[in-house]
Amino acid sequence: MNTPATGHGTPAERILRGVGGAENVESLTHCATRLRFQLHDGAKADTAALDALDGVMATVPQSGDRLQIVIGGAVARVYSEIMNLPSMTNGGTAPPKSDADVKAEARAKSRGRYVWLDNFFEYLSDSFRPLMGVLLGSSLIIAIASVLDALGVVDFRAADKSATWVFVDAMWRSVLYFLPIFVAYNAAKKLKIDPWVGATVMAAVMTPNFTGLINSKIPGVTTTTNETLGTTESVAHVFGLPMQLNDYGGQVFVPLLMVALLALVYKGLQRVFPESVHMVFVPFFSMLIMIPVTAFLIGPLGIWAGNGLGEGLSWLNNNAPLVFAIMIPLLYPFLVPLGLHWPLNALMLQNINTLGYDFIQGPMGAWNFACFGATAGVLLLSVRHREKEMRQTATGALAAGLFGGISEPSLYGIHLRFKRIYPRMLVGCLVGGVIVGVLGGVDTNAFAFTSLLTIPVFDPMPVYVIAITASFFTAMALVYFSDFRTPQDRARANAERDAAEAVSQESATADDRELVTVGAPASTTADSAAAPAAPVPTPVPTPSPSPVPGPAEETTTGKGIELAAPVAGRVVDLDDVGDPVFASRALGEGVGIEPADGRVVAPVDGELMVVADTGHAFGIRTADGVEVLVHVGIDTVQMQGEGFDVRAEAGRQVRAGDLLVEVDLDAVRAADHPTVTLMTVTNTAELASVEPHTGQDVAVGAPVVTVRR
Repeated sequence: MNTPATGHGTPAERILRGVGGAENVESLTHCATRLRFQLHDGAKADTAALDALDGVMATVPQSGDRLQIVIGGAVARVYSEIMNLPSMTNGGTAPPKSDADVKAEARAKSRGRYVWLDNFFEYLSDSFRPLMGVLLGSSLIIAIASVLDALGVVDFRAADKSATWVFVDAMWRSVLYFLPIFVAYNAAKKLKIDPWVGATVMAAVMTPNFTGLINSKIPGVTTTTNETLGTTESVAHVFGLPMQLNDYGGQVFVPLLMVALLALVYKGLQRVFPESVHMVFVPFFSMLIMIPVTAFLIGPLGIWAGNGLGEGLSWLNNNAPLVFAIMIPLLYPFLVPLGLHWPLNALMLQNINTLGYDFIQGPMGAWNFACFGATAGVLLLSVRHREKEMRQTATGALAAGLFGGISEPSLYGIHLRFKRIYPRMLVGCLVGGVIVGVLGGVDTNAFAFTSLLTIPVFDPMPVYVIAITASFFTAMALVYFSDFRTPQDRARANAERDAAEAVSQESATADDRELVTVGAPASTTADSAAAPAAPVPTPVPTPSPSPVPGPAEETTTGKGIELAAPVAGRVVDLDDVGDPVFASRALGEGVGIEPADGRVVAPVDGELMVVADTGHAFGIRTADGVEVLVHVGIDTVQMQGEGFDVRAEAGRQVRAGDLLVEVDLDAVRAADHPTVTLMTVTNTAELASVEPHTGQDVAVGAPVVTVRR
C-alpha cells in the first residue's frame, strides 16, 4: 500500500511520505528545478498524492526506480529541508537484500528494454547538472563583458588588454577551461567511485607539465603541420610510445569516456584488494593505470569523437543552414523534458573549444523564447480569467526563463499539462528557426544560457534579436488568442472559478459585520436586515410565499441545519453525477438531483451573494456561515444563459423556497448537457459534518443535506 503524502507535517515531510518514506530512498539529488530520487521500490511512490501537494508542479517516474519531482525555483530549499529531516541523516538508506531479492532485481533489469538508455542519459545529466549554477554565472559574466565590448569600453579581443580585463577574462574562462575536471568529478560520483580519483586523472593531462609539451622543443616531442587544414599536431614519445598531445581545456567527451572506464577499473581493484587497504592501493593503481590510458588512448579518442560530431553538424550548418536552423529549435522541445538535450549541450562546449565559436545556441534561442512566449500567453490568459494559481505559476516560470534561461518551470509547470500549448509553441520555434536560417545563422563564442541578459554574446546580434522576438510573440499570440484550454475546459474552469468566488468574494465584508444568531440581540437595524434569522423583524417585510409545501427550516438543535432540495427529483451521490470536479469534493460535500421540472429554488435562508451571469450557478451564505452552492446542470455555462430565466439578483436576502431560476430542461438536453442539479456546501472543511441523504425521490423543499457545525 502506498504511503499517503497528504496529511500533517511540513511540505518536506509530506514529499518524503509520498515517495514511500526515508527507508525507501536510496539517494536524493536535485537540479535547477527537480528533485531526483533513486528509490528502492518505485512502486511505493504515490505520484497522485505528490502531484496534489502545493509546490509540486509534476512527478516524472523513470525506469530503474527513479522518480523526479518538479518543484521549480524553490527546489534547493525543498531539497535542503528534506535532507535536514532526522530520518534522512544519512542521505538515504540501503536496506539489506536477500539472495532472492538480488536475483529478482537482476532479472528485472535484464527484462527492461530501455533501462540502459535511461542510465546513459542519467549519466550525462548527473555529470553536468551540478555545474549549471557556475555555467550560468560564467555566461552572465560573458554577457556583461560583451555589453562593455559593444559599447566600446574595452576591446576584449585585443591582444594588449590591461591586467584588469585579463583578470575579468579569467573569471569566466575558469569554468570553461577546467570543465573537464568538474565533469570527471561529477561523473565519478554518479558511478559511485571516489570522485577525487576521477578529477585527478583528468587534471593530470591539464597540468602545465603536460600542456607545456605542446609545440615545445623538448627532446622527444615532434610537431608537424597539416598544410591543407593549416593546423599543427604535436606528438611526444613517452616510454618509446607515441602520445598525441592535446589541450584538453573545455573538453567534455574525454572525461565522460575516461570515467566510464575508470569505474570498471576502480571497482575491479576493490574486489582484488582487501577492504582494509582500499584507501591506499585502489586510488594508487587506478591513477597508475588510467592516467596513461587517458593520455595515450582515451584523450585522443575523445577529441576525435567530439570533433567528428561537431564537424558533422558544422557541415549541415554550412551546407543546409535553413534545415539546421529549423531542426534545432524543433528538436529541443522534445529533448529537454526527457533530459536528452545534454549531448547537444556537450557539443556546444566542444565547438567553442575546437572552433572558437558555437553555431547551435543561436537557433536554440528560438526554442527557448518560443517556450517563454507560450508562458507569457498563459500568464495573460490567467490574468484575464482571474486564475490566481496559474498566474503565480506562469509569473515564476516566465521570470526564470527570461532572466535565467531556464525552461523547466515552464515545461513542467504549464506546457506539459495542457496539450494545446505544444503545437502553438512549435510554430514559434519554426518562425524563429526560419529567420535564423534565412538571415545567415547566429554564432556565439561563449557557452551562454539563452536569456535576455545574454543577448549581447550572439553574433550578429540584430539577427538573433529579430529571431527570438518573433519566436516569443508568435507563441504568445497563438496561445493567447486560441487559449491553452479547450473551449469545454475553459467553460468548466470559468464555471468553477465563478462558483468558488460566489461563496468567498464577500467574505471580507461579512467578517467585518457581526452575524446575528438565533436568540442574540441585533445591535443595529442594518444588522437585523442582514440576518433574517434574528428575532428582530425587518422594517419592510417582503412576503415571499413559497409555491411548494413546507421548505426545510434551519435549526441549531442536535439535528443540525437541514438544507432543502432546490428542485424536485431523484437524489444521487456526487460520485454519480458524471463530473470529476464535483465527485472529487473539491467544491464541498453535497448531493446531485435529477430534476423533475425546471423550477430551482433557494435551499436555505441566507444572503444570495453571487448569481452567475448565465444563470446556472448561485451562491448563498447563511447567517450561521454555511456557504451553499447551487449549480444547475453540467457544463451549462456554455449555453451562455439560453434557456435560463433568472428570477433573483445578487445581494438580496432569500428564504428557503424563493424562486432562483426557471430552466428549460429540454433546451439543456438539446445542447447535450446533463441536467443534474448540484448542491454542495463549499466550506465543508470548516464544519463538523455535512451528511447527504441520497437514493430517494423528493419534492422541492424536502431536506436532503444535514449540516452540523
